[in-house]
Amino acid sequence: MASNDQLSATGIESTLEEHRVFAPPATPHAGTPTWHVASMESYTKLHSESINDPETFYGRVAKELHWFSPWSKVLDWKAPDAKWFVGGKTNLCYNCVDRHVEDGHGDDIALVWEGEPADEDKGKPKICAFTYAQLQRRVAKFAGGLESLGVRKGEVVTIYMGMVPELAVAVLACARIGAPHSVIFGGFSSQAIVDRVLDADSRVIITCDGAWRRGKIVPLKESVDAACETLENDHDHRVDQVVMFKRIGVDPMPWNDERDVYFRDVEEMGDQETPCEQLDSEDMLFLLYTSGSTGKPKGIVHTTGGYMVHTYLTSKYVFNLIPDLEEPSRGEDSFAGQLFWCTADIGWITGHSYIVYGIMTNRVPTLMYEGAPNFPDEGRFWDIVDRHKVTQFYTAPTAIRAFMKWGDEHPNKYDLSSLQVLGTVGEPINPEAWMWYRSVIGKDRCPIVDTWWQTETGGHMLTPLPGVTPTKPGSCTLPFFGVDAAILDEKGNELPRNAGGLLAIRKPWPSMLRGIHGDRDRYIDTYWSKFDVDGAKISPYYFPGDGARQDADGNFWIMGRVDDVINVSGHRLGTMEVESALVSHDAVVEAAVVGMPHEIKGTGIAAFCTLAPNHAPADSAAAEKLKADLAAHVAKEIGAIAKPDQIRFTDALPKTRSGKIMRRLLRSIAEGQTEIAQDTTTLEDYSVLAKLRESDEG
Repeated sequence: MASNDQLSATGIESTLEEHRVFAPPATPHAGTPTWHVASMESYTKLHSESINDPETFYGRVAKELHWFSPWSKVLDWKAPDAKWFVGGKTNLCYNCVDRHVEDGHGDDIALVWEGEPADEDKGKPKICAFTYAQLQRRVAKFAGGLESLGVRKGEVVTIYMGMVPELAVAVLACARIGAPHSVIFGGFSSQAIVDRVLDADSRVIITCDGAWRRGKIVPLKESVDAACETLENDHDHRVDQVVMFKRIGVDPMPWNDERDVYFRDVEEMGDQETPCEQLDSEDMLFLLYTSGSTGKPKGIVHTTGGYMVHTYLTSKYVFNLIPDLEEPSRGEDSFAGQLFWCTADIGWITGHSYIVYGIMTNRVPTLMYEGAPNFPDEGRFWDIVDRHKVTQFYTAPTAIRAFMKWGDEHPNKYDLSSLQVLGTVGEPINPEAWMWYRSVIGKDRCPIVDTWWQTETGGHMLTPLPGVTPTKPGSCTLPFFGVDAAILDEKGNELPRNAGGLLAIRKPWPSMLRGIHGDRDRYIDTYWSKFDVDGAKISPYYFPGDGARQDADGNFWIMGRVDDVINVSGHRLGTMEVESALVSHDAVVEAAVVGMPHEIKGTGIAAFCTLAPNHAPADSAAAEKLKADLAAHVAKEIGAIAKPDQIRFTDALPKTRSGKIMRRLLRSIAEGQTEIAQDTTTLEDYSVLAKLRESDEG
C-alpha cells in the first residue's frame, strides 16, 4: 500500500493502493471440465452485449429457464421504475424444483443439511439430504397446507425460523402459490417482528420452537408469542395463525389453541399435487427488510422474473456451477459433483439468492448448516468442508477475520482439497484477510470472487469471474453482465481513474428492487435523488450509498458508505482504507474506524481494534506503545492525515447478525454518548456496547 494524494471532485480521498495481482487459473480444480467464461475477450463481448442490447442478451438467458407463457418485451424502463420480461408468466419454485424433476433429475440431491449439535444416538452431527423429488413433495404439500389456512396469492407470509430444511420448504412453498414471503432472521427481537408484520400486514407467521446457536437454545416461538401479544394489544393487529416447526422439543411449549398449529400438521393438510401458480414476471416474490440508523425498517420489494434470471445467471457464472459432474466423490451412499455452501442465513438476501433461488435453479446441491462456526470448536466450518467435500465456499469478511484470529491450526487439520472457488460477501474485505483466505483456505490455487452487491440489488453487481478476472486483494474488480457501474460526482459526471467518488449504476438490471413497501417517496429519496443530472427531479442513476474508485486497470474498490466518510482537516477519507492499513499490522485482526469531534481538526479519527491473541499488551505501558506503533504504521502506509487520534482495544466489535460492523454505534461511543438512541434491533451482542464504553480511550 502507498499514499495517493489525488482528491476527487466529490472530495472523497483515496489513500490505498494495492499492487498485488493474481491471474485466474487456466483450468478449474477438482474435476470441473471448464470455466463458463474462459477469456477476457469473451467477458468483454458478453458484457458489451448485455449493456447495449439487453433484449437479445437477457432474452437468450431467460430461455434457459421455464416460462408458462413468454414475455412480449424484455425491458420497460422509465427511472426509477423497471419492468422485466413484460407479460411473461413463470414460477420460481417450479424452476428450482419441479423443472428438475420433470427433466428426469428427481433422484438428484437438491439440499444437504447439517445440524449444529451432535445427534444424541450417534454422537456426531445430524445430516439430512433431500432429492428434488422429495423436496417437491414436501413443498407442494406445505404450499397446499398454507392455502388450507387461507393464505392466498399476494398475501405476505412472515417467516421467523432457524436454519432448518423446513425454512427452505416454507420459502419455496410461498413462491409456489404466489404468497410473498418476509423472512426475518431468527435472532431478531420480538419488536423487530412487530415492526415487519405491521408493515407487511401479515396474518400468518411460520416459526420454530427454538434454534441452536453455539450449543444454546434461541427461543424463537417465545419471541413470536411476545410479538403477537404486542401486535394485538398495542396495534390492534391480529395474527391469525402461527405455524410452528418442532426443532428443539421445548417442554412445556406455550400454546394458543386458537392460533397455533404444527408445521407437520399443515404439511399433512396439503396435497402433493398442489400446482405452481402461474405468476406474472412482475408479481412480488418477497419482501426483505433492512434497518437504518433511524426510522422504521425498509421493506425492499423484489419481483419474480427478473430476480430469477439474475440470480440464476450470477450463480452460474460467478461460482462456475455445473451440474452432473463426476468428482469429487463423497462415497457410496452419497453423490458426486459440486456442492455449494453459502454460510449466510436465509434471513439475509445472501441466503435468499445464494442458498435457495440462484443455486437451485442451476441444479447444483446447496448446503445448509444450522449453527455457529465455532461450535464445538473453531474448526467446525473446515470439518464440514472436509466431510461433505464442499466445492464452492461463500462467506463474509468478518468471518474470515475471525478465522484468522482463531489461528491457522484449525483449517490446517482438515482436507480442503475439494474447494474450487472461494467467495466473499457482505462488506469490503481488507487485503490481508483476502491474502489469508487465498493462502490458508485456498492453498494458493482457488480463485476468490469478492462480490459487491446489496439487499436492494438482489444479486451480484461487481465481481470477478473465476476463470477470467485478474484479482487484486480487496477489489471487487469488474461489473457483472448487465451492470453499468461508474464513479461519479454529484452532478453525474464521470470521474478520472483513482479519484474517489460516488458509486452509481447507470442502467437497470433484472434483479433490481422495485420499491420500498408502502413508501414511494422514501424509495426515490434514498436511491434515486443523489445525482443532479440535467436538473431532473428523479435521477436516472441508482445510488447504492457507497463511495468507491476505479484504479488504472478499471477495477472497482469500495471505500465504504458515504455516510461513514470522515472529514479530517478538509480531507474526506473513506473508512475502509484506514481500516485496511490497521489490519495490515501483525497485531490487529479486525478494525473499525469512525469520526469523532476534534478541537483543531473538526473531526478526528477514532479506531477500534481487535488484537491477535499473542499481541495483547501486558500492561498499560505496553498498550500505549502498541497504540503509538499502530498510529505510526497507518501514517507510514497511507499518510499522516489518516493517523488515528484515538485507538481503543476491544475483544469484539458491535456487529449486525449478518456480520456487518455497526459504525454508527461506534460513532456514538467515540463521541462520549452515554445513551444510544439509535435502532439496535439488529445488534448481535448487546454486551459489546457496555464493554466498549469501559474501554481505555488512550
